[in-house]
Amino acid sequence: MAFYSSNKIVRYCAEGMEAEARGDIANAKSLFEKAWTEAATDFEKFTAAHYMARNQEDAHEELKWNLASIHFAHMVNDDDVKPYFASLHLNTGKSYETLKDFDSAKQHYGLAASYMSYLSNDGYGKMIRKGIEAALKKL
Repeated sequence: MAFYSSNKIVRYCAEGMEAEARGDIANAKSLFEKAWTEAATDFEKFTAAHYMARNQEDAHEELKWNLASIHFAHMVNDDDVKPYFASLHLNTGKSYETLKDFDSAKQHYGLAASYMSYLSNDGYGKMIRKGIEAALKKL
């Protein structure tokens, strides 16, 4: 499994991130919603749900999408997904923290830490590690 640009769901999400970078949040949301609506596989659903969590104005909606992303990621039968659990649990922990559910936040930050060994040593992996370490220190 890999995030192939030939996959239309991955393309929609990449285009959504580009729209975010330009400050076009409405277009980004539209692209993420299109990705979710058209997602057919568990891989596509976990990817789309992850992006649906972005830019949610309601913290409960953000949490819903973060939990959905974890659910569908668990359904993907491929070890290549393991590195993404660190980020997914970090995001979910942050959602719980925003909602003042600190016990659940701490649980998800701990789960994120348990997947740190699967992260690469590139910029993305280092960023997620720092986020997890900061979150655990905070709580």
